[in-house]
Amino acid sequence: MTMKSAEKPRQRAPSKRSLQTKTRILDAAESLFAERGFEGASIRDIATRADVQIGLVHHHGGGKEGLFHRTIVRRADELAQLRVDALQASKAEGPLTLRDVLDCFIRPYVTLAQTGGPGWMAYGRLVAHVSVDPRWRDIAAECFDPTAQRFLAEIAALYPDVDAALLASGQVYSVSAMLAHLNSAWRVEALSHGGDLTSVGHLIEFCAAGIEAMVNSAPT
Repeated sequence: MTMKSAEKPRQRAPSKRSLQTKTRILDAAESLFAERGFEGASIRDIATRADVQIGLVHHHGGGKEGLFHRTIVRRADELAQLRVDALQASKAEGPLTLRDVLDCFIRPYVTLAQTGGPGWMAYGRLVAHVSVDPRWRDIAAECFDPTAQRFLAEIAALYPDVDAALLASGQVYSVSAMLAHLNSAWRVEALSHGGDLTSVGHLIEFCAAGIEAMVNSAPT
């Protein structure tokens, strides 16, 4: 057998049309999973919204759970990198405060959700689904935990004597507040007869004050 014949055949790069189809499928899955949850979104509905045959959804997604996983993974790296970049830039300016750390974690996603198109808003609802359902523990560990742990370490460095579980709770509560900030503005408007919930600064202050209150009330 010659060296040439022993070489593995090269795989062709996906065509532009194939990539466009995959994007449509992931966009459709993202919006439907966000609207209806994992159980409520069917492969048939995703195919219909993407305007493709069901077989293509299976081809690009690998089944419903595989498609859900791919939908979460798709934006995770971009969001994580923006958060880490913000953290590094803030650290370069001087010692971090709690508000600095929370700002670097919260502001990148809020900005994407408000300016990056409807997909980023839908993504926040997917993150909420993953966060509250233990069956998606592996997805959370892969996509979100490394960045969350990095930021949690920065918070722990500010409060070295505080129980790690308390600080982790504060971070999880902050994520919930961030998602509410984006998805519940209509409730604020209804309750305040036209009030606005667009200031990310108010959100960061709320989260920081909550963590500080938890720290100050913790037994010594």
